[in-house]
Amino acid sequence: MFKEMRRKEKQMNDQAVLRILRDGEYGVLGTAGEDGCPYTTPLNYVFEDNCIYLHCALEGRKIENINFNNKVSFCVVGRAKVLPAKFSTAYESAIAFGEASFVEGEDKKEILMKFIEKYSSGYKLEGLVAIEKAFSKVKIVKISVESITGKENRES
Repeated sequence: MFKEMRRKEKQMNDQAVLRILRDGEYGVLGTAGEDGCPYTTPLNYVFEDNCIYLHCALEGRKIENINFNNKVSFCVVGRAKVLPAKFSTAYESAIAFGEASFVEGEDKKEILMKFIEKYSSGYKLEGLVAIEKAFSKVKIVKISVESITGKENRES
């Protein structure tokens, strides 16, 4: 189902790809809906146990798209530097493909706490209060990763 990378010399090893997913600040979720139109959304995320977790509103286009077609992609750019004199860019990126589902109950609370740990680790108590306040207004999307590729251009 997944094509091999055309430019194999740019392919990253598995450890480097997992590092990008683990350490990235944000990624871009790709979905497709009933109209067949691709839709992408930049989001904060947590990567754990070969799953990517996203938090979002209870409804909206991305939720509609996932309900229609739960096959998604998620792209994270680890670093990028434009090289004007070379008409190129030095970069590293990872793209994950998988199936999206929704997390509920205590698992949802656990994942929200992982967001606090990643993005606001100095504010855990305040984070718990924020989780309680927003719990019923937040949806957690879980992407069970089926395939990950990583690509880089090391030029400098």
